[in-house]
Amino acid sequence: MFSILAALIVTLAVGFFILKKYKPQTVLLTGGILLMVLASLFNTGDILAEADRTGFWLFDIFEYIKTIFADDASGTGLIIMAVGGFAIYMDKIGASSAMVSICINPLKRLNAPYLVLSLSYVVGQFLNIFIPSAAGLSVLLMATLYPVLVELGVSRVAAAALVGTASCLDLGPASGASNQAALTAGMEPMEYFIQYQMPVAAVVVVTIAVLHYFVQKTLDRKMDLSGERVEIDSKKHEDVPKIYAILPLLPLIFLFVFSKLVISWIQMNVITAMLLGVTIALIFELIRKRDVKEVFKSIQIFFDGMGSQFATIVTLIVSGEIFAKGLMSIGAIDIIIDACKETGFGPIPMTIVMVLIITVCSIVMGSGNAPFYAFVALAPTVATAFGVPAVLMIMPMQLGSGIARCLSPITSVIVVVSDGAGVFSMDVVKRTAIPMVGALIALMASTFLFF
Repeated sequence: MFSILAALIVTLAVGFFILKKYKPQTVLLTGGILLMVLASLFNTGDILAEADRTGFWLFDIFEYIKTIFADDASGTGLIIMAVGGFAIYMDKIGASSAMVSICINPLKRLNAPYLVLSLSYVVGQFLNIFIPSAAGLSVLLMATLYPVLVELGVSRVAAAALVGTASCLDLGPASGASNQAALTAGMEPMEYFIQYQMPVAAVVVVTIAVLHYFVQKTLDRKMDLSGERVEIDSKKHEDVPKIYAILPLLPLIFLFVFSKLVISWIQMNVITAMLLGVTIALIFELIRKRDVKEVFKSIQIFFDGMGSQFATIVTLIVSGEIFAKGLMSIGAIDIIIDACKETGFGPIPMTIVMVLIITVCSIVMGSGNAPFYAFVALAPTVATAFGVPAVLMIMPMQLGSGIARCLSPITSVIVVVSDGAGVFSMDVVKRTAIPMVGALIALMASTFLFF
């Protein structure tokens, strides 16, 4: 009883302070350390294995934190830093803009507003595989796709809702959340993407595209809204050669080709693919600008991007793992699992509960990353207790967190598109609600059906 009570109080306190906009990393760290202190004082669980102990229980807690930092910084963290640095560099040299422009041009030739809107979601989600920043992609789409939709007759709020959800599924090895999910599930990111994410994503993407078509068309007619002409801002990166559009695709191409699926005798990991992609991009820049000093200087953009990912994402992952360790060391997770088993809960209801928790947290917090990273470390323990592969619980949690953030009026991507369209974020969320709820249902159904 003490374990559950302590875990409940600390968890509620953590949630309260995060909702009050306190730094999530500090709040999660404090909650995790407090739970580990209680676990040590009341002897409810071990912090470190006997061989790794320092001789003093308080030092054991900080030794554990040090170990987690070291492991994540050299493992998952390094992958996320390389991916983030690559994405930022692609944006700075204009490669991301070039790819978006090429992908959107065919849509301009269609003269069916809501069909274009529906297909635009598919294109946007495809682009998100290579441009993993939700806010970054939304800015690009607001400058290129949004004006096209409005000129065709789609309302501003409908177009904004489409752009705001274009990155709702964090797919592929370029996504930090996908990498964390894959490694927590004990598999390679490319294996996770192709064998698990792609089949489920195919169902979810079609579901969202169809729902966007009917929801936006129906609400526009009901509210008698129509598009208005908008100027396309094409000045940024207007001198970038079209061939630059291939650069954001290179890491994924390398990972696909040099894998068990194609050339099995040569293996390539995500970090190597990103570094190779940056190197090729530097060569492109040297050929285009013919200024060695300036191009060499630009590599700092990549390094700064890596640093920003460590400061924001990697520290959040570490903090989430420490909080999860606190919950496990106090014994709360084991008690909850045992209680669920006794009440007849199986793996499917338990997965639904985990996804619902993350969904609510994502909506309230305006972030999919924070709740996912906070809870993902618990998934392997829960999945093992119910006798199912960890990936079957982790994947719905990971994809669900991205979907749920599009239901929040305070998430960055919704704020960006609302501001760009000149509409209220709450009005945009009203337009995203049905497609995103449908996406969550399709996500859970396809996961249980396929696996």
